[in-house]
Amino acid sequence: MLRSMTGYGRNESTVGGHHITFEIKAVNHKYFEFSSRVTRGYLFLEEKLKSYIQSQISRGKVDVFLQIETLEESDVQVLVNHSLASGYVTALKELKEHYVLPDEVSLSLLSRYSDIFSVHKAPENEEAIWEAVRQVAEPAIRSFIHMREIEGARLREDILTKASKIISIVDQIETITPETVNDYRERLRAKIEEFLGDNRFDEQRVLTEVAIFADKVAVDEETVRLRSHFKQLEILVDSNEPVGRKIDFLVQEMNREANTIGSKSVNSKIAYMVVDIKSEIEKIREQVQNIE
Repeated sequence: MLRSMTGYGRNESTVGGHHITFEIKAVNHKYFEFSSRVTRGYLFLEEKLKSYIQSQISRGKVDVFLQIETLEESDVQVLVNHSLASGYVTALKELKEHYVLPDEVSLSLLSRYSDIFSVHKAPENEEAIWEAVRQVAEPAIRSFIHMREIEGARLREDILTKASKIISIVDQIETITPETVNDYRERLRAKIEEFLGDNRFDEQRVLTEVAIFADKVAVDEETVRLRSHFKQLEILVDSNEPVGRKIDFLVQEMNREANTIGSKSVNSKIAYMVVDIKSEIEKIREQVQNIE
């Protein structure tokens, strides 16, 4: 199924004593690019998230937001830096004596110096945390991918509509090209008759000139290749694999064939038709930039 590179997903839940909020969004990019904002203390999850997401999508600029709130703290220790506390007490007493201050050095006064205290908690189980995050991330990523698939279906329909229009124009070109050769034959005969009057002219020479002209303006090979490219396009847009780069290359080949047809054309109708073809190919190319 065709996928767009644009998508968004979000989920939050409480798992294993942690309230976890996960958000993912992506926009177009030539390759896979990952960036994240993760709650401090859980940066070890960044690489796991990147690998997990990259296993499910291949292209796009992906931004992830992960917030983890611990609801229950366990094995927390508050330690006192006695050396620093002693230094504060000594300094405060010195101030009191030097300036003859009435206040005493108290516990409430010392508690204001937060650098005396340090909080330590037991290391968390990284695998358990990752499993909890994965449970919350999964629904958001499914929603994110589903949005990409919905947009991909719209892109598929639009691309095939434009492709059908191009094939219709190719049909017309294939009909007009023989007429161009016939018109050239008649014009050539008329000019020769006008120049020679009733004198007989070499019919074989006329046929030779017409054959050379027909070879110059023949676009059979180009139209056959164009049709082949569009057949391949129909296969690719129904593929279950990421095909954005393949279609992008195919569009370049389509444009090459259209340019060749235009360069061979001596018929104004065909010239205008080639402009229409190139216009539709460019529209397809723009849409392909959105495909994973």
